[in-house]
Amino acid sequence: MGSHPFAPAPFPSHLNVCSGDYDPVGKPERRQQILNVARDIFARRGYHAARIDEMVAAAGIARGTFYLYFDDKRAIFEEIVDRTIARLGLSIVRVDPNDGARTVADQVRDNIRRIVRILLEDRATTKILLSDALGVDPAFDRKLLSFYDEMSSLLEQSLRDGQALVVVAGGDVRLMAWLTMGALKEALFQIVQRGAAYAEDMLVDGIFAFLRTGCLRVAE
Repeated sequence: MGSHPFAPAPFPSHLNVCSGDYDPVGKPERRQQILNVARDIFARRGYHAARIDEMVAAAGIARGTFYLYFDDKRAIFEEIVDRTIARLGLSIVRVDPNDGARTVADQVRDNIRRIVRILLEDRATTKILLSDALGVDPAFDRKLLSFYDEMSSLLEQSLRDGQALVVVAGGDVRLMAWLTMGALKEALFQIVQRGAAYAEDMLVDGIFAFLRTGCLRVAE
């Protein structure tokens, strides 16, 4: 005999209501809530001192609910870092000297602004990237170093293009890329870690001015 057409649908097999693992909140919303809570705890306590019990308590969920979304502490940490890495990787746009709407200087400023905005909007993750991400384990270190290599390569190519257009000074583009990344990381460290007061516009203007006194050869 068939089931009644108005019979309630069964719960998914992986959700055990009796054990407290059932989560009435939508999956995307709950996942993001757990990520936000974990991010703040990692930023405050560091990776090694952070505990899943603390994340569970701060999120107001059962421990079993946490494991519906993440296998362990490393998995949630990796997703937090991966999301920001992906956004940063997409933020650098190649400068087009033939763009009739924007000058080369405007395009350089836009690149700087996109990077700065991502890192200032989510200061907790920026703190994690600058101080806690390296040293989690060898595999994670390789991933992070690969990201820095990729960002350095993108910057090197941009500098090389700039040299061809005579808007970047001659010299070793790899060294220029390292120095530029190092300066940006230190400025963000002082803002995020030590509370230096710099708004987005002030930081973008300062970075642009710094580049113009060094390798960049463009007018305001």
